[in-house]
Amino acid sequence: MINTLWLIGIGTGAPAHVTGEGLQAIRDAAVILVPHKGPGKDDLAALRHHIIATSGSQARVVPFEYPVRDPALPYQDRVARWHDDIAARWQQALAGDVPHGPVALLVWGDPSLYDSTLRIAERLDPVPHIRVVPGITAIQALTAAHAIPLNTVGGPVHITTGRRLRDHGWPDGAERLVVMLDGAAEFQHLDPAGVQIWWGAYLGMSEQIIDHGPLGEVAARILTTRDDARTRHGWIMDTYLLAREAEGP
Repeated sequence: MINTLWLIGIGTGAPAHVTGEGLQAIRDAAVILVPHKGPGKDDLAALRHHIIATSGSQARVVPFEYPVRDPALPYQDRVARWHDDIAARWQQALAGDVPHGPVALLVWGDPSLYDSTLRIAERLDPVPHIRVVPGITAIQALTAAHAIPLNTVGGPVHITTGRRLRDHGWPDGAERLVVMLDGAAEFQHLDPAGVQIWWGAYLGMSEQIIDHGPLGEVAARILTTRDDARTRHGWIMDTYLLAREAEGP
């Protein structure tokens, strides 16, 4: 049973991204659940184990196998079923055990931004007391890697997903567009006229790759880089910023 659950943002791959509050939470947790996502993604679990070890934590580390989504289901149903399965895996990992202290999960990036951990936690029965420790987001890591501001002076920023970019195109009135969770590089289908892209993968990690330029000039190069990196590592996490404007950031 999970009575108290801490969701600790750990940034995007650099152990130094973990904040002082995050490190203290890792040290204070009684149990830390670590997902294992299957062949080719062992380095994601290894990074979590490294962060735990270097933090000085004495927590009991409990692994659990991450379920896969059912591609036969419609998207919303597929995600809902997947969330149910993950919550069940958390509970199964601690079946018959009542931890004497908080249970923690190390969440990639920040738990509030395009991450489902908070929604999954609500599926636990009973719902535990939840504490969120913020982390550095992929957006922050991207703009830092390129040494650019996120927004123009007083301008808005629209954050969306690759799926929505594919289905709905460029949002009306958007000057700056951050695209996350884009497994298919949907930027390649946009009209590139007047569009700049700032792209990054493995942000904050030693494997970090970035590229920037007019979309029409660099899209093909990014696609090649992306495919090569996915083949080399077995996975890829990337994020990009698009701007429809003549001036730079």
